[in-house]
Amino acid sequence: MDQAYGKRIRVGLAGFGMSGKIFHAPFIYASQQFELRKVYERTSDHSRQEYPDIEIVRSFEKLLADDIDLVVISTPNQYHVPMAVSAMQAGKHVIVEKPAAATSKEAAELCRIAADKKVILSIYQNRRLDGDFLTVKKLINEDRLGEIVDYECHFDRFVEGKSKKSWKREGGKGIDLLYDIGIHMIDQAYVLFGMPYEVYADLRKQRKDSSGIDNFEIHLYYTDKRIILSAGELVVESGPHFMVHGRKATFIKYGQDIQECRLLNGKRPGTADWGQDEENSFGTVYTMLQGKILQEKIPTETGNYGEYYDNIYRAIAYGEKLLVKPEESVDVLRIVEAIQKSNEEKRRINL
Repeated sequence: MDQAYGKRIRVGLAGFGMSGKIFHAPFIYASQQFELRKVYERTSDHSRQEYPDIEIVRSFEKLLADDIDLVVISTPNQYHVPMAVSAMQAGKHVIVEKPAAATSKEAAELCRIAADKKVILSIYQNRRLDGDFLTVKKLINEDRLGEIVDYECHFDRFVEGKSKKSWKREGGKGIDLLYDIGIHMIDQAYVLFGMPYEVYADLRKQRKDSSGIDNFEIHLYYTDKRIILSAGELVVESGPHFMVHGRKATFIKYGQDIQECRLLNGKRPGTADWGQDEENSFGTVYTMLQGKILQEKIPTETGNYGEYYDNIYRAIAYGEKLLVKPEESVDVLRIVEAIQKSNEEKRRINL
């Protein structure tokens, strides 16, 4: 706890599915700056198994009590907007699991309410703190690759059967692979390069058991570069996660950030090696010199989703700028809408 501020931020967590259990509660609980006080579970008591001292509440409204400062919304996508609105109108700071909303118009309205109520609103884009993405960002910022001409990110998995989550099985607007991992990949490209001027996309449903889009290839066009974002659920053996080509060099990285895997295996933040990649998964920079290709292994930057919550604390306590500003979610959803229009009309869409 920061003694200058004088208190821990009291947190109410809405939802204890995979997102709440794996990506939020461990980092809130591990921080001395926060107190995980209440968890909203409609019928189960799963959160108490790991956090025996917390209070379980059966209605979302009970998270809006006077003893809660920050509400973290980690419920199914269709509840993100109404819950965020209710929490902000009650004067609470709010973190919303991505996607913030199904449309850019809804996201813009959330931003308006946050400004009107003078509360902090942020979207949980934790993959800005993936070690592999931080490595790509560092290489670009340090001009190790030269001017970027092509950037590719692939996020592939092999999925069998129907989702275990009923709300994902049922599907609906804002619930598919584009709004799941796609939102993260688009956000990463947006962080690096800003808004594209044109978009082209191919969205597909390949698995009979999926409720919506489960494969996509997205092209984002800039004046001097092209971005390709691709994901699928019928990929047994994945290729590179990142391939970034510049006028000086190429960077290729296999494998994804290690934090999710460790969290799913029961490990929790706080260890000395948290977020450190395995050496055999380091990426490689390839450079051409006098007709020969030189290779250099690049240690992966240390990822740490906890830094997201550190920033939230400083934003609430001291007015520090947010790592993930809510207005950025509006831009990302504008890109998503252009992607959907491109797929429907089978053409490039100008932004």
